[in-house]
Parts: sequence; C-alpha cells; structure tokens
Amino acid sequence: MAFTATSIRTLLITTAATSSSSIHRFPLLLRHNHHPTTTRRLYSSNHNVIEILEERGLLESLTSDALRRRHPSLPPLRVYCGFDPTADSLHLGNLLGLIVLSWFLRCGHHVIALVGGATGRVGDPSGKSLERPELDPISLTKNISAISSTIRTILSSPSSSSVSILNNYDWWKDVKLLDFLRDVGKFARVGSMMSKESVRKRLESDQGMSYTEFTYQLLQGYDFLHLFGSEGVNVQIGGSDQWGNITAGTDLIRRILNEDENQNQPYGLTFPLLLKSDGTKFGKSEDGAIWLSPSHLSPYKFYQYFFSISDSDVIRFLKMLTFLPMDEISKIEAEMINPNTAQRRLAEEVTRFVHGEEGLKEAIRATEALRPGSETRLDWESIEAIAEDVPCFSLTRDRVLGMNVLELSVCSGLIESKAGVKRMIKQGGLYLNNVRVDSEGKKIEVDDIVDGRVMLLSAGKKNKMVVRITSD
Repeated sequence: MAFTATSIRTLLITTAATSSSSIHRFPLLLRHNHHPTTTRRLYSSNHNVIEILEERGLLESLTSDALRRRHPSLPPLRVYCGFDPTADSLHLGNLLGLIVLSWFLRCGHHVIALVGGATGRVGDPSGKSLERPELDPISLTKNISAISSTIRTILSSPSSSSVSILNNYDWWKDVKLLDFLRDVGKFARVGSMMSKESVRKRLESDQGMSYTEFTYQLLQGYDFLHLFGSEGVNVQIGGSDQWGNITAGTDLIRRILNEDENQNQPYGLTFPLLLKSDGTKFGKSEDGAIWLSPSHLSPYKFYQYFFSISDSDVIRFLKMLTFLPMDEISKIEAEMINPNTAQRRLAEEVTRFVHGEEGLKEAIRATEALRPGSETRLDWESIEAIAEDVPCFSLTRDRVLGMNVLELSVCSGLIESKAGVKRMIKQGGLYLNNVRVDSEGKKIEVDDIVDGRVMLLSAGKKNKMVVRITSD
C-alpha cells in the first residue's frame, strides 16, 4: 500500500484503538516489538512531573502549557528522547536527558530512548559550527550497540514504569525518497525551517550548511510522527538546543492531523544545557569529555569529577542531577560549612545513578586508596582499580628489592630529580602505599610490595605512580 497523508492521518486518529495487526498495513509506521522492563514505582502517578522538573531547574520550555495542567487521572504519558550514536559512549551532555526520562518513569509514565541509527548518518547541526564527520557503517553499528547498553543499564534502576530502546533505522530503511517528499515533505514549510536558530546561525557563518544537515529537522520531525502513530508517544524531550527539531515534529503532526481532531496532541519539552556558574560548559575535563561508559572513564574518575565541583555550582547540580528530596538538599546546603559535604553527596548520587552500587563502591574504595595517610589497608584490587587513571611503571622484583626510595621515585618518573625527592620528604609529602616516607635512606623491602605484585607512590595529594612488580 502506498504511504499517503490520508493513511497517516487515519492511523494517527485510530492508533489508540487499533490492534498491532492492522498497523502492519502501513509499512512505514510499524509497531516495533520491544521488551519493556517493568520496575517499582517510586512516585505516585498523582505527582505532576512538570512541576517537579520546574522546581529542580530541569524545565526550559514547553510547546503548550496544557502539559503542565494535564490531569493525573489521564493515561500515562509516553515520552521519548533521542540519542545520536556519534561515539561508542554517551557523555555528560547526555546525562540530563537520562535524568529527565527517569523523572517521568518515577512518576508512572512510559519512556522510549531513541537511538539515531538513521539520523546519526546525517548529523544534527544543532549547536554545531561545523558539519559532523561521516561515520562508517561498522563504527555506527558499534556505537549503537554500546550506547543502547549504557541506556538500558542506567534506566533499568528501580523506577515506576517501562523503558523501551528503539533504533530509528528500523523504519527509515523502508522509506522511499519520492514517497517521503510527496507525503511528508509537502507538509513542511521552508520558511519555518529556515527560521530555526540552528539553521540561521550556520547560514550566517563562513562554513554555511549542507542540504543534508538542513533536512535533519524534518527527519527528526518524522521520527516524532512515526512514534506518535506507532507507539502512542505524545511527548518529545531534549536539550534547549533541540527546540527547533522538536517543534518541527509537533508542527508536522498537527499539519497532517488537524488539531481539533487530535485528542492526544503532541508536546515538546526542553531542559536547559548544563553550564557552570561562570557560563562555561559543564562536562569537560582537562582530559576531554566526561564519558558515562566505565570502559572510557572509570567510576573513580567520574566520581572525582563531581567531587571537585565548586561551592557555587554544587547545590544547583544536586537539584538537577540527583533524585534527593528538596528538603534534604536544603539540609545539605545548611551543612556546607563542613568542607566537601555537598560535593561528596553529589558525587555519590550521580555515580550511583550512572554506574550502580558496585560502581560507587569501586569509586569510594579507589578514592580512599589514593588518599595519602589513609589508614585503610591497600590491596592489589584497590590499586588496580585506579591504575587506568594514574601513570604506571614496571620493575622486576629483583631490581626493586633494596632500591632506595629516592632512586625509585626518579626512575619511575614520579619526581624529576633526587633533589626534588629530598625536598618532598622534608616537606612530608612523599608516601609509599599511603605511609609517609620520613627518611631519605628508606629502601624497598618485601613487605612494601602489596600482595607481592604492586606498590603505590605518591608525591603530594595529586601526583601518583603505580609501580607494578614483575617476576623477570
């Protein structure tokens, strides 16, 4: 059957009462099989999720205030957020999308994480000054699998309803260009597309914009149309830079289905981009992006990033990035006279959300292991947990036994010269396995080798060196 505006319109009107078998009459609006994870409700459905988001600084814009006034007795919302597979790990810029989805879950709604297997081949120009490099099919497939796994892990924590992860390539692979231009493209208005901020900024720049990027908003708009018809999705969420793409979808649905006949109108919701109090982008470190995948960034280093948040940002981030009750956050704020109280709680809550309880335990264990003067006994596992995040050096057992700590500190690269090591010892800043070295004459003994395999050298609070012991 040809894909026509009439068939779309009929499907959108009747979806709520239509069986999956009849939906298969429309090949471009198939209902996709998925296996939702049902989890425990943390908030009653009487909680107004919009009010919660607004209170916590997670609401930037709504396409209609009707979403705020929506009566709690109505059926649960079906909400989706898109994630582009531009890398094989999500990063901190994606975290707010997962947080907002989780709030909808906790209030009894259904959520869909949409991975852009199709749109990722085009590249979203929103917030970009240059066209994104094209991904090869192998890399794209790898990225889709990796970020889908991360999303599934994060959103499978105790929540209130169900989670689905879909790939928009599943429906785009069947779309024919001429059908799309005839039956969907005619509802898009070039004037409206040109007025989008993401388009206007690029057209005003020296780089300009390719036709491929220009059409991205229509592709994302069609995703919303498809999910509206096949999955009953009625809310799309995204960062504030996604406003143009989101409204492209709500406009497209309204043009195809007259609003007076649309009892289940589409809504768009944006949340603010994460910025520090000084206006700089949140989510970058000296080493680059803050990744959510433990294979890219260890739970320890992730934890440390949040532990280092400034006092001027920490309370705002506790509201935005955690699920702690607001009154508890107020108590934490009142206790900020104690250094790092709020930062520690922020680091714990966000690390738990992203990496789970085991990841949090690993981060805390590694943090304790790295603290010079810590009374916690070091073991091989604790040191190995941080080995990816600090420099490492290898020596044979025969070579290291009896070696002077001055020589070890220099040959491992921890300190440049023996004179520098002596100064560090005199200042009380040189540690071996978290025990202060008080003597320049200290030599390495068998008992200094942790579990017979490794040692940890520290110069001050930040400079560390893992020394691995080999048999030959």
